[in-house]
Amino acid sequence: MGGEWQETALGAVIELKRGYDLPQQQRRLGRVPLVSSSGVTDYHAVAMVKGPGVVTGRYGTLGQVFFVPDDFWPLNTTLYVRDFKGNDPRFISYFLRGLDFLAYSDKAAVPGLNRNHLHQARVRLPSDISEQRAIAHILGTLDDKIELNRQMNETLEAMARALFKSWFVDFDPVQAKAEGRNPSLPEPIADLFPNRFVDSELGEIPEGWEAKTWGDLVILEYGKSLREYDGNTGVYPVYGTNGRIGYHSEPLCTHPGIIIGRKGAYRGVHFCSEPFFVIDTAFYVEPRKPVDLRWAYYELLRRDINSMDSGSAIPSTSRADFYSLPVCSSPFQVQQAFARLLNPFWVRQKKAHQDSAILATLRDTLLPKLISGELRLKDAERFIGRAV
Repeated sequence: MGGEWQETALGAVIELKRGYDLPQQQRRLGRVPLVSSSGVTDYHAVAMVKGPGVVTGRYGTLGQVFFVPDDFWPLNTTLYVRDFKGNDPRFISYFLRGLDFLAYSDKAAVPGLNRNHLHQARVRLPSDISEQRAIAHILGTLDDKIELNRQMNETLEAMARALFKSWFVDFDPVQAKAEGRNPSLPEPIADLFPNRFVDSELGEIPEGWEAKTWGDLVILEYGKSLREYDGNTGVYPVYGTNGRIGYHSEPLCTHPGIIIGRKGAYRGVHFCSEPFFVIDTAFYVEPRKPVDLRWAYYELLRRDINSMDSGSAIPSTSRADFYSLPVCSSPFQVQQAFARLLNPFWVRQKKAHQDSAILATLRDTLLPKLISGELRLKDAERFIGRAV
């Protein structure tokens, strides 16, 4: 397959239109995605545009393009394709990723796009819709697999959090044993849980568990600055206050562990399943006593780290405040049982994440070559067949 390619103005290929305002107080619970310049950010009961659709940022975040398979509501920070003019919607979503949106920005302090200027952009694309669909199918196969991996990981994570809540928040196994019921766990695990509750500073907790503070259990170690860091100098993940930002040649923490944001308006809690580096906007966690760090991670997700503000000009997490936070400390053997039970989940999550990274690299390599016509469809299909 290899039809004619046409060179024309973007406005002859698609018509872009500004999205629609929808204040928070007017939103109603529903399943219709609200698409902003950074993607789906909320849901609503009513759709403004029939799917499938294509959306890009109009104001603020520029350059990202989103394919929306179902009916949706594009917010007023976006431009959406009102008329595809006979072109394949999913192909257009990939085609627009190759457009230099910044060249059509108004260069203001907060970048914005003028759709009339965009319509004048000169573009080249296949005129045969069957060829457009074939290109979209190749790239879409990769994106679909990446999305399936994301959904699987999301499901596995939800299951892990549910088990944590059952054991360490609701104390379901202890409650069952206290009431003379079977806790529905393998006997070696069930035997780790007591059959009664005792009073504590935290209220009723399982017998043998302790009311502690985080300062009793762990130390927050400071990250280190990386001079002349380009994000691609090694194999060890690098974390900042909001998560992974790149890779480095050496780890700072030599084992899997927890990263806690130290500076910034939003400071997250993250887990890395391999040795990693932490820059100076974040802490990493080291145990003071035997503590399973997977258990500690899920326990910390229940805390509002962002409420522990040191009061400085730049919002930051206070170590003293963190150390004073109360925590119900379960026996190390119970924490280990939790981690062993869920380890297969985390292994699958890591494998899916690695597979998705490979697929994303392949997609990003093929996309400009397919969109420009540099790569033949048969050659691309062969590459895809090996990867998927």
